[in-house]
Amino acid sequence: MANFAIDATPAMTYDAIVIGSGISGGWAAKELTGKGLKTLVLERGRDVKHVTDYPTANLNPWELEHRGQLPLAVRAQYGNIRSFMREDTVHWAIKPDEQPFVEEQPFTWTRGYHVGGKSLLWARQTQRWSDFDFEGPARDGFAVDWPIRYADLAPWYSYVEKFAGISGNKDGLPNLPDGEFLPPIELNCVETHLQGTIAQHYKDRQLIQGRCAHITKPQPIHTAQGRAQCQHRTLCVRGCPFGGYFSSNASTLPWAERTGKMTLRPHSVVHSIIYDEKKGRASGVRVVDANTLQMMEFYARIIFVNGSALNSNLILLNSISTRFPNGLGNDSGLLGKYIAWHNYRGKISAQYDGFPDKTTDGRNPSNGYIPRFRNLYKQEMDFLRGYATGVGGGRNLSQNQEGMGLALKERLLNPKLGPWHISGWMQGETVPLEKNHVRLDPTRTDKYGIPQLITAAGWSENDDKMVVDFMTQMTEMFTLAGFRNIKAVDTHSNPGADIHEMGGVRMGKDPKTSLLNKWNQLHHCKNVFVTDGACMTSTSTQNPSLTYMAFTARAANYAVDQLKKKNL
Repeated sequence: MANFAIDATPAMTYDAIVIGSGISGGWAAKELTGKGLKTLVLERGRDVKHVTDYPTANLNPWELEHRGQLPLAVRAQYGNIRSFMREDTVHWAIKPDEQPFVEEQPFTWTRGYHVGGKSLLWARQTQRWSDFDFEGPARDGFAVDWPIRYADLAPWYSYVEKFAGISGNKDGLPNLPDGEFLPPIELNCVETHLQGTIAQHYKDRQLIQGRCAHITKPQPIHTAQGRAQCQHRTLCVRGCPFGGYFSSNASTLPWAERTGKMTLRPHSVVHSIIYDEKKGRASGVRVVDANTLQMMEFYARIIFVNGSALNSNLILLNSISTRFPNGLGNDSGLLGKYIAWHNYRGKISAQYDGFPDKTTDGRNPSNGYIPRFRNLYKQEMDFLRGYATGVGGGRNLSQNQEGMGLALKERLLNPKLGPWHISGWMQGETVPLEKNHVRLDPTRTDKYGIPQLITAAGWSENDDKMVVDFMTQMTEMFTLAGFRNIKAVDTHSNPGADIHEMGGVRMGKDPKTSLLNKWNQLHHCKNVFVTDGACMTSTSTQNPSLTYMAFTARAANYAVDQLKKKNL
């Protein structure tokens, strides 16, 4: 540990420290600085400036040296690289030596180690949770009861939706509450056809346009952020120079920076949180400079942990003291346990011979969505919880490039369209189980001297049954729609392939069975808040990022209020 002269300490002291600059960390920075707190934002990866640091954002396919494909030699440098990491996006990937981890069971861990985190990598789907989701654990007895209900979070959903910019329809569904929406992005004709046949044959199922964090009609608040309307380029994962979709880089971080209260420090690998035994609270954060490997300390009155779910677990597990020998706030012994994620194993595809005179008009950065319909009002299946389904269709151009001269030119200038295709993918809720956990390796460390994380998480019989039901029900719905060449498969993908890992520092009412209270505070260390995926008690079937935003805004405003009352 570094030693500092007494007069150096004030320069390292802030009102608040935020660990992580992704979706939840960006919101913490915005809210805390907006309330006047001098805030340090720590990001373990490199800096990424909005617009200027999106190197491939405006490149045409022929301007990429390898036409988008990664050479085998480059791919080998990244180990088990995610499939969406291509030549135009590999700059977001990390190499294995940056943070090795131990897979006790196969686990796909995607990390966004750069300013903005996974807000530059996400699929931008933003559905609210409902009381069907918050009440699920209490009803079936798996996981502990959430300490909040939809009414507690509803105003905060509205608050973050207006700022972020969410497009969608007012669908009036009790299992998927409506939000503060910008105009929706329309379904295409084959998706609308499926929507109609589902409505005709089922009373309990609906296909809707997915709610997504894309600006379809800029409001003054978006213009004030310097963001513009979505251009429908569908190059989102490269980084959007227009700010058409929500990211920390385009929205919350610049907003926080304008206050003059934010200090952003990239290349700052958080080692642990410092606990002051005398004062009975956290006093700061230990950081390893990624470039110099120097250990340093920063101090603050409140700390927000937003390092992304598994890394937040790692940081807390590594934050040991005499008071907390097993990790900060871990009196219950449950820190790192009940890790859960979303089940993306089920896939389905088909073709449709209708609409030969139609094609798509432009590109859709979103997709259709079938909200959960299983086990809503009662336990009706032989598996717990349920699944939602993403749906997307389109029409491909013929790639016939045979011949030469005028004949070839004619084929290239007037390509023939193939049949319509459509696909669906499940997003199932995995039930949190104690055996699914992460823990620290007692001997192996990374290059920063931090213990490696062991992932021990696997599928259950409940997940297997859910996949079978998805394939059966979607095959039935596709058949009724007149689709052909229907292929439903179980991909048997690894846990974590959804990039929605959650839990380990779950919320709850009882300190004996949870780590956080209803305000996302550690039960036993009140000035530490966890508002990223680690805080989740269960996973629901909705994409989680909007809920992280709402939790963060709610907790940050509560923290400031408690500071003013001198309760922290």
